[in-house]
Amino acid sequence: MDYKEMFDPALIDLEISAASEEEAFSQVADLLKENGMVNDDYLTGITKREQKFPTGLITQHLNIGLPHADPEYVKKPFVFICRLNEDVQCRQMGDSQEMKVKNLFFLGIKDGKNQVGLLQAFMNLFMDETFVEAYQNANCPESVYQLFVENI
Repeated sequence: MDYKEMFDPALIDLEISAASEEEAFSQVADLLKENGMVNDDYLTGITKREQKFPTGLITQHLNIGLPHADPEYVKKPFVFICRLNEDVQCRQMGDSQEMKVKNLFFLGIKDGKNQVGLLQAFMNLFMDETFVEAYQNANCPESVYQLFVENI
């Protein structure tokens, strides 16, 4: 699958107000349902998966979260880009240590074999200081969309 096809400016929100990771998940789940990307059980699926397998990632330039649910909750493949107004607590991938994150990238993967490749692509992007700087300076969904489809 060409990862570029998973991006859509309509699935980018750069100003979400949430007091917790759970609240952010709930808001994004509602938006994804409205856009026909996930089924009604998506919020439950993503919350349970995140509890078992946290997806926070501390990179050299920016802390990010890469939450994703099992394929059974996803109707169409997507990446939903979410920038929170304030940091929220989440847990780090691998060791479950507490960390703060403001940038969440919800990965809607229909075919499990694409998961590792997409996660690796995100890790590579966020290790690139120039990309991270451009992402942080992008202030509208269209410019974030262009940045990703040109670099992923």
